[in-house]
Amino acid sequence: MTVKTRHFLFVCILLSLAASLGTRAVPQEAVDPHIHVVVDMVQLNVAVTDSKGEYVTGLRPQDFVITEDGIPQKIATFGSGSEAAHRVEENIPASAVQPPVQAEAQNANSGQHISAGELSSLVAGANVFVLFDTSNYMYRGFVFAQDAIADFVRSLEGANKVAFYSYSRDLSRAALLTSDRSQVLRGVRTTVAGDDAALYNCLLLTVKDAAKSVGRKVVVVFSNGPDNASMVPPEDVAELAQSTGTVIYMISTQQAQLEPISTAVFERMTEATGGKAYFAKNWRDEKRAFAAIRDDLAHLYSLSYYPQPNPNRGWRSISVKVMGEHSRKYRIRTRDGYRLQPSQLLRSAPVATTGSASN
Repeated sequence: MTVKTRHFLFVCILLSLAASLGTRAVPQEAVDPHIHVVVDMVQLNVAVTDSKGEYVTGLRPQDFVITEDGIPQKIATFGSGSEAAHRVEENIPASAVQPPVQAEAQNANSGQHISAGELSSLVAGANVFVLFDTSNYMYRGFVFAQDAIADFVRSLEGANKVAFYSYSRDLSRAALLTSDRSQVLRGVRTTVAGDDAALYNCLLLTVKDAAKSVGRKVVVVFSNGPDNASMVPPEDVAELAQSTGTVIYMISTQQAQLEPISTAVFERMTEATGGKAYFAKNWRDEKRAFAAIRDDLAHLYSLSYYPQPNPNRGWRSISVKVMGEHSRKYRIRTRDGYRLQPSQLLRSAPVATTGSASN
């Protein structure tokens, strides 16, 4: 037998073995017996004030009208102030509450799944992220700012959890989201002034962290000067905050207000997310600004809805109005829309979607 013949026979044997292996039966993977239904839920924090700037209290779910891209929406959960939200039963999709389907509600702002049984307490309190400017702009008044932040943290009785971050060129997560106020206060007291200010870089990272939590998401920024080191444009930060349902409040000292661009950016960013910007001339103003934010959080209405079928997979505009005799005198403050996040556009099989923003 020649070398060429032996080589030919060897190749034939290999091919036959490969064919036999390919035809062997492959054990079928276990099939999940549950049917998963993903229902996207959009959460809104809404402030209602009258012509004098006073908070309007006592409103009910039927007093609000919500539209998304002009499509009327039905309120699924409702809460006022620091109280736990309650379910508006007639507006909860049947797929979210009826057995034997194993239903999951997906927060359209964070991509996280929560069980239907958790809907009633979804927006109780708030998860507050405090972001403190420790750049070289902060050499003046550093201790006064720490005092104002510490008082604010102590006063947040209605908040579920608080986190404390600081920033200069980089972000420092001094205290992760926790209900332990002493841990947060230790983070506040151990901060030191540092390098240049990369506010928008660090604010973007903070919003991403906030987006991972379920319920109200609030970022309170204390800034003493303009941004001089970021690579991220403020527009990107504002859009992510809107799309993840994160409210941004900003307290800026007079130093930052001296730069018109920063002033305009701070005001646009906070307004787009449903928050507010404050400009403090001294430490007394700083304390008053923190008190105003605490008061705002205590008077927000919490609304959520399951979007009606909507082919728009990009930016979706949200409109909230109050019905009633004096509604024209009321001012509504909330985010004005959101963009679908990747987790909402890409569903892993065999998940089925129903009546949601992913339609």
